[in-house]
Amino acid sequence: MDIVQTASRIAKGPAGRPLFALAERLVYNDAVREPVLSFIDRQLQANLDRNDQLPPGLRRITRERKLMGLAMFHAVEKALRQKTLSPQVVHALVDVFVRILVLPSSATVKRPSDAPFRSEFGCDPPWFLTISPGHACNLHCTGCYADSGPTPAKLPWSVLNRAITEAKTLWGNRFFVISGGEPMAYRSDGKDLLDAVEKHSDCVFLMYTNGTLIDREKAARMGRLGNLIPAISVEGMRERTEERRGVGTFDRILGAMANLREVGVPFGISVTATRFNSEEILSDAFLDFFFEQQAAMFGFLFHYMPIGRSFTLDLMPSPEQRMELLRRSWEVIEKRQIMLIDFWNHGPLVQGCISAGREGGYLYIDWNGKVMPCVFAPYSVGNIQDIYAQGGTLNDVWKAPFFQAIREWQREYGYGQKEPLQDGNWLRPCPIRDHYGMFRELVDRYQPEPEDEAAREALEDEEYYKGLVAYGTDIGEFSQDIWEKEYLGRG
Repeated sequence: MDIVQTASRIAKGPAGRPLFALAERLVYNDAVREPVLSFIDRQLQANLDRNDQLPPGLRRITRERKLMGLAMFHAVEKALRQKTLSPQVVHALVDVFVRILVLPSSATVKRPSDAPFRSEFGCDPPWFLTISPGHACNLHCTGCYADSGPTPAKLPWSVLNRAITEAKTLWGNRFFVISGGEPMAYRSDGKDLLDAVEKHSDCVFLMYTNGTLIDREKAARMGRLGNLIPAISVEGMRERTEERRGVGTFDRILGAMANLREVGVPFGISVTATRFNSEEILSDAFLDFFFEQQAAMFGFLFHYMPIGRSFTLDLMPSPEQRMELLRRSWEVIEKRQIMLIDFWNHGPLVQGCISAGREGGYLYIDWNGKVMPCVFAPYSVGNIQDIYAQGGTLNDVWKAPFFQAIREWQREYGYGQKEPLQDGNWLRPCPIRDHYGMFRELVDRYQPEPEDEAAREALEDEEYYKGLVAYGTDIGEFSQDIWEKEYLGRG
């Protein structure tokens, strides 16, 4: 913390602007960079070693946050050491992240807590916005959460651009997540996704993509822009990936990764854990292939959610598999220092669920303009296009009663507390997956609009209701003992 505070004071002084240029030069100066990074690494390790001094209820959570910080640091350090980042990427990351993290009171970039939002609403705004600009996709994957395919549904360019602009000006956001459909298939008014990335060069975009449309030309443009980071979807090795995504997809994915490496664009992988691939996706062979041979910088792990195309409860990892994924993921993060984020099992990192516009969380806008609490909770409180037509803004949709109710549940469940609560098991953080009975009560009370027919059918399916409620009960029973003993230090 002392280092950050010192850097912040220097950056805000008369020499502030040169700090950015200096940071960029250090990236390419081995003689200076290596001892600096080595010093930071030792400091992080020493901080981790002091973890036992904390109260029992904070030890494991704090340790996990430090381990994730170390893994993130080593992912960046490895990329810098191997010189796999283009100068444009380095410039974009320095320009955005250093401003946000080191210069919180900058006149040009404000952290969310500095925005007028807090004075009006008494809390911080969401930290980022997730947008699916188009529903179209060139693949037809089994169990697709968005049920994407050859469809024309998309956000007009003007709406996409306005949503990004408003999130910047109203919420102080400088980070955006792009999903789909396939984002690289988006076209509107003669513009594509990369035009949006270029227009908002003061932001960093994370794009979930199947990767198959990232040819050498697209990769080269991404390298020149520097502020778009792809997370490429895989289901395991070749057999599992092609089983879900189609024959030939695996080689096209590897081709995209090669194109990105050639121009210095960092990328990661996005994996959907199911009942059938949960062992493979964290195996040493899988990790070696993608993180060593293919040079993926990070990995995101999603558990299959029973929504979208041909939804079924049968693909969800069992409670036993889910707890094994928890154990194995932290083993990988600690021993191999791989930046790997499991969006269900790593709830303790962020104090539970981050949906519905929570402080430190996000909202989701789909290809029709429907605004929902989460990509995996397909129930909309309104259409951003209608809200704009009526003179409203993102703040108006953030205030929707359905979102407010979810945020209230999050607070009751422990978000914002200094220490975890006995009743708030953050190993089962998801309202729709782990607490479906409660989630359905909110849906029935506030009547959000189902995103599509599949979401509507789920509300009418009695077996679906019973199955998800039973799953939440089971995962509670499997995880509660771990939560109390290992996270709360009780018993």
